[in-house]
Amino acid sequence: MSVSMLSTFVKPMHPEGRKFVAIFAGITLVLFLLWEPLGWIGVGLTVWCYYFFRDPERVTPVREGLMVSPADGVVSLLEPAVPPVELGLGDQPMMRISVFMSVFNCHVNRLPAGGRISKVAYRPGKFFNAALDKASSDNERNGLAVTLPDGRQYGVVQIAGLVARRILCWSKEGQSLMSGERFGLIRFGSRLDIYLPEGVAPLVCIGQTMCAGETVIADLDGTEQQRQGGVR
Repeated sequence: MSVSMLSTFVKPMHPEGRKFVAIFAGITLVLFLLWEPLGWIGVGLTVWCYYFFRDPERVTPVREGLMVSPADGVVSLLEPAVPPVELGLGDQPMMRISVFMSVFNCHVNRLPAGGRISKVAYRPGKFFNAALDKASSDNERNGLAVTLPDGRQYGVVQIAGLVARRILCWSKEGQSLMSGERFGLIRFGSRLDIYLPEGVAPLVCIGQTMCAGETVIADLDGTEQQRQGGVR
């Protein structure tokens, strides 16, 4: 199947965005009535709003053991950290990969590796810049503990950011999802943390750009050591 030029630029929009695009469009009409240049600014903001809520199809690598990024964005932190206590993953540090999403990234979140959702836990909190380390512990968050077919567990946590004010998670405890399947969305700038099972090395580097559902972040069955990267 070929990819058309139109499909490269025009992406489906998640239903969550329809009301926001309608609000932006309504305000734009008012701005045109007030002063035409303001109206064109409104057009730009309406297009951005649609772009923010885009929900494109992704091609997920399906080889057993691969973990993919749950979010579009940039790897901002890569270090061992104790997972949120509410996930029940223990009190020992797990390798954490943090992916920061700017307001220009697609914000639909996808499951890193197929398994059964054993825990969904929401915790209210603050709204610090999601790029900061303290956002993992202090910000509003929603976490999923996922049990893999071999019994190992990992965690993925949605974290609200400076301008994000709502975390959506439509997946439920006991539900089984495949790698790359959509499980939630965060509105307007945020971050996702992935806590890898013991002994699994991250295959990404700080500053690397992620594509949700497509970029491989780890191999559950691999023996490759943690990767190092250099800016070119």
